[in-house]
Amino acid sequence: MSTSITTAPLNNQQHIVWLDVVRFIAMFTVVCCHCTDPFNFYPEPLTDNIADIKLWGAIYGALLRPCVPLFVMITGALLLPVRGDASVFYKKRIFRVLWPFLIWSVVYNLFPWITGLFGLNPTIIQDFFPYAGEEVTRQSLAVSVDYIAQIPFNFSIVDVHMWYIYLLIGLYLYLPIFSAWVEKASEKAKLWFLAVWGVTLLLPYYNEFVAQYLWGTCSWNAFGMLYYFAGFNGYLLLGHYLRNLDWSIGKTLAIGIPMFAVGYAVTFAGFRYITALPEYTDEMLELFFTYCSLNVVMMTIPVFMLAKKANPRSETVRKALANLTVCGFGIYMIHYFFTGPSVVLMRNLNLPLGLQIPAASVVAFGVSWLIVWAVYRAFGKKAKYVMG
Repeated sequence: MSTSITTAPLNNQQHIVWLDVVRFIAMFTVVCCHCTDPFNFYPEPLTDNIADIKLWGAIYGALLRPCVPLFVMITGALLLPVRGDASVFYKKRIFRVLWPFLIWSVVYNLFPWITGLFGLNPTIIQDFFPYAGEEVTRQSLAVSVDYIAQIPFNFSIVDVHMWYIYLLIGLYLYLPIFSAWVEKASEKAKLWFLAVWGVTLLLPYYNEFVAQYLWGTCSWNAFGMLYYFAGFNGYLLLGHYLRNLDWSIGKTLAIGIPMFAVGYAVTFAGFRYITALPEYTDEMLELFFTYCSLNVVMMTIPVFMLAKKANPRSETVRKALANLTVCGFGIYMIHYFFTGPSVVLMRNLNLPLGLQIPAASVVAFGVSWLIVWAVYRAFGKKAKYVMG
């Protein structure tokens, strides 16, 4: 999630409201996406309505896939091409996200142990973190310390949302290098790159359903012919390119609605197909939810283009969106503490299943935003070291 609030050209310090709207959509949908985890990964023992729970988890889980791609596209739209010296860029961007990432990663990993100190039942951990396995239920300091020691290498089972920060830092490292080409490339060259990237979006399905290796990949080589066009760098360029592409509202709807519908149909049907299999791996479970897949791109482009048409006239709304730009990274850091409990709350309130995920999302998002806003209100600019 880009923490920048300015727009390109960055040195103009202009503020584009529709990018704030995209950020709001991305931020709320990522919270909503994590509220689907207690549905798609319902803990034992199962209930009589588990089929309905899984169905609604799939309905919303598929619908919300554009959340992370939108964040990357915002970064590309704001920061490409990179201005100024690369070392200044790295210092400003990477360290802004690094310290909050480290602080909150430690807090999340200590949480199971802290629940033990308070004498809480170990089952409460699964209310917070649906992915949590048996190891964290030991509420052991040794387990928490082991997870913390692994932070330089990867996220743990209790802070799974931190996977994005590793990606974000990697994108920041890559941006000045990629920017040198973007700045000089013609529109035709950019489209050519995006077209090749589009081919790579089909590779997850080729690898799963056809063959493991393609275009030079083999047991001793993971870097195939189109490897350097693959991944989230395509979303960076897509955000940069679409920012300057102007469609009428009619064209946006005429192209966007069918595109989104097809993308959603593939995502939902594919996920349901996998989960209906007698056995499936974690990789198979995530196959149709993969962010770098053609079906997810088809859902993401219409959302981005439609958000470009947003122009809220209310000054209150504009100020709130601008505040979200400041608080957004902090919300991402802390929201995972509230998604699981918010779903539990909705279940206890006996809300209809179809409303539980959006209602829980509103609570988790609102509480997270309020906390981050209060921290900034209390500590001013110093809050950035904890909240980003």
